[in-house]
Amino acid sequence: MRRLFIIGCGDVALRLVSLVRGRYRIYALARSTNRFATLRAHGITPVRGDLDRPDTLDAIAGLAHDVVHFAPPPPHGIHDTRTAHLVAALARGGSLPQRLVYISTSGVYGDCAGALIAETQPVRPHTDRARRRADAERRLRVWGARTGVRVAILRVPGIYAADRLPLARLRSATPALRPEDDTFINHVHADDLARMVLAALHRSQPNRSYNAADDAPQRMGDYFDLVADRFGLARPVRISRADAAARLPDNLLSFMSESRRLVNRRVKAELRLRLLYPTVEHGLRAAVAAQERAGGARSGEGPP
Repeated sequence: MRRLFIIGCGDVALRLVSLVRGRYRIYALARSTNRFATLRAHGITPVRGDLDRPDTLDAIAGLAHDVVHFAPPPPHGIHDTRTAHLVAALARGGSLPQRLVYISTSGVYGDCAGALIAETQPVRPHTDRARRRADAERRLRVWGARTGVRVAILRVPGIYAADRLPLARLRSATPALRPEDDTFINHVHADDLARMVLAALHRSQPNRSYNAADDAPQRMGDYFDLVADRFGLARPVRISRADAAARLPDNLLSFMSESRRLVNRRVKAELRLRLLYPTVEHGLRAAVAAQERAGGARSGEGPP
């Protein structure tokens, strides 16, 4: 049985595990033994190690045929030292992995003024957070080209799911930008992202990047309006960009300063993936239906 090693075993990774359980022997890196019980409950063998401490990573060398790297870079600087430590540790084994899928961000493209962006667009990250991701991509591409490991990079926009919606933001009445100042964004449903990772493990081309996005870029404020409408909440007040600069925190403003529309043609043509949720509307319908079923079950309603 093939062995799969996951670095950064969070929500999307566990969705991937549910797709491959029984087809892989699955391992995951864990910084602390406190996480071991949760991983084992999902059929995952935990491996103790910390990407910030390269001396703890000896056990991962030669461990798996396939690696999926979900872990974020460190919180500061412009270099991803965690990915550097990972590559060095994998290289110490008697055998290298055959494939590695890295979960990056569409932020590596920077602000594109709302243009349609395919993977051939040069990366021009505008923030240190995106520069760290671009650094990780570069390291992995160089390593893959030198060693023959088939590296695939998934550039991910905003991830959403039934339990990953901006409901708290809407309830707190955080404003959004008025249409003339607003930016374009893409999303991807967490279930579709897990399926993209699995498809990349099997079908990606060597050293290839993929825009892991849905079919329907939209303005950020329109996304908030859509979520508000589906969940019976008030739409956010729209304000000018100048007012936003005075009222909103810097981390939120940074997301509002980059506008792009991702083209996902490679995901469909090369990974041969048909999206379960091609638009946010599809995903929200499913979320509302799930909420209604759960409410009916709690109240004793619904079919016997």
